[in-house]
Amino acid sequence: MATTIRMTTGQALVRFLDNQYVSFDGVENKFVEGYAAIFGHGFVVGVGQALESDPGGLKVYMGRNEQGMAHMATGFAKQNNRRKIIACGSSIGPGAANMITAAATATVNNLPLLLFPSDTFSTRQPDPVLQQIELPESLAYTTNDAFKAVCRYWDRVSRPETLMTALVNAMRVLTDPAAAGAVCVSLPQDVQGEAWDFPEYFFRKRVHRIPRRLPAGEELAAAADLIRASRRPLLVVGGGVRYSEAGGAVARFCEEREIPLAETQAGKSAVPGGHPLNLGGIGVTGNLAANRLAGRADLIIGVGTRFTDFTTASKSLFARPDLPVVTVNVSNFHALKLDALPVVGDAKAGIEGLGARLEGYRTGLAGEAAAAKAEWAAETRRLSLLVHSPGAEPEVAIRDPRTLDEFNQLTGGEIHQAAALALIRKIIPADAIVVGAAGSLPGDLQRMWETDARDSYHMEYGYSCMGYEIAAALGAKLARPDREVYALCGDGSYLMLHSELVTAIQEGAKINVLLFDNAGFGCINNLQMGKGVGSLATEFRRRDSAGGLAGDLLAIDFAMSARAYGAKGYTARTLDELRAALEASLEDGVATLIDIKTLPKSMTHDYGAWWHVGVAEVTDSERGREAHRDKVEMLKRARAY
Repeated sequence: MATTIRMTTGQALVRFLDNQYVSFDGVENKFVEGYAAIFGHGFVVGVGQALESDPGGLKVYMGRNEQGMAHMATGFAKQNNRRKIIACGSSIGPGAANMITAAATATVNNLPLLLFPSDTFSTRQPDPVLQQIELPESLAYTTNDAFKAVCRYWDRVSRPETLMTALVNAMRVLTDPAAAGAVCVSLPQDVQGEAWDFPEYFFRKRVHRIPRRLPAGEELAAAADLIRASRRPLLVVGGGVRYSEAGGAVARFCEEREIPLAETQAGKSAVPGGHPLNLGGIGVTGNLAANRLAGRADLIIGVGTRFTDFTTASKSLFARPDLPVVTVNVSNFHALKLDALPVVGDAKAGIEGLGARLEGYRTGLAGEAAAAKAEWAAETRRLSLLVHSPGAEPEVAIRDPRTLDEFNQLTGGEIHQAAALALIRKIIPADAIVVGAAGSLPGDLQRMWETDARDSYHMEYGYSCMGYEIAAALGAKLARPDREVYALCGDGSYLMLHSELVTAIQEGAKINVLLFDNAGFGCINNLQMGKGVGSLATEFRRRDSAGGLAGDLLAIDFAMSARAYGAKGYTARTLDELRAALEASLEDGVATLIDIKTLPKSMTHDYGAWWHVGVAEVTDSERGREAHRDKVEMLKRARAY
């Protein structure tokens, strides 16, 4: 008869988590590093008691906002290539609901995130309890049912003994490269404190092996035949290359066959940016080199990519209806995107398997790739030298330069965003980790940022979640405490969520926030006005005498807000001030924030890519009518699936 241990559900949960390990390529490491929490009445005396009395090897982190706390855990998992996680717990009601956005962010990006939102009483005897939602059509619904739409696995522990199957299945999903995403295990607050005789074997050390899944020989043979028949293939590196640690294998595959490669946001930094065949970012936020060669390609080889609309330029970049596509992906679902010929398996195993079947095949495209890279390098140098000239048209000529000059007069800021990024790349360490998510910065970074340091480009661009940047930078720093970590965000993202900056200060984790203040949601203002809509509620302006939002721009001292928390705060209005702030921040031992007064409309443009958005079919704006005509024409050319 099995030996049992009597303990509460909360105590059993903590002990189980503390004994989970993963093994990848023969390297074993602890899977659950810690437990992040914002304690509320729903679990402070349940799971909270267990963490206080015996956390084992789990480190407890104190969050400031449940969404930010979960973004921190997602950033930690991403920087560890999905092989280490921090679990997150919350109270019921708003605490739980705050984590839903973070769950969606993790699931979209196939990143493991383990959430334990507390729940109402399973007995229903005290109902309705504080923070409980009551729905007349069903008393079984709680806030936590909202997680079902954004999680890869969902469960509710209605009795202590159900914890066992819930946690075993949670680990199944979290450690599966094809299924990874958010996992929600809902914990009713009464059950957390209830005891049961758990079998001792439930708490044994468990090693979850992450195998390199080998693709089928038939799939490899068919894909190799397609590649041999092509003369102008282009390989697209996605996030799966990073998580498989297949960058070296992909680089060798391309070198031996002179196949140019391009990067998605998730795949960037898997292969060194300086590699002679690496053209850089592709798609809507891609550069001239990658997009030009993509338009000439007679075969696309997607490795570890989901082929989002930004990667394919809303399917206009690979527009030829007969253009063949080969995919290598551990997920069968993603492997079938674009009606591709799928090679379902691990990215490294798949690309090595293809290479073994392509002996003697070469394209002769190395020279063309080098020329395209040189042309783009010249454009990057031009962007890095942009300076403010009062009254001049902005780089993105969507409206008159009034806002640009007004901002300059109000703040003294005269920095072009593209020039700032070029300077930042020169000053910060070569192996620094840069974290981003939303606004115009991801586009400029995918185009302009080059690094040879593996896994140093940390972009969340699947959900493009504003507010991810600072929290995830903390997660990346916890994962790599020996490296400088920079969160690059706009003023809009900072105002939306920056609370985990305080957690970073509490933890003594030095992160660096590079805040690009352009007095608004600049990226969306560009989209808005470029499609014939007037500037409405996208610039940070006071209400005017006519009752609209077209008054004076707001002047905000973001550096002062950071200093109030205990961080070092700098303000940069010129490139010389930015250089000085960057150099000084490298000597600081605490979290820093540099408030970069960035000229509106000074981001880069689209370099030949198109993005499909819902444009008004009926409008009084001539620009709007033109945008709709362009959309109709582009849809005729775009690949339809």
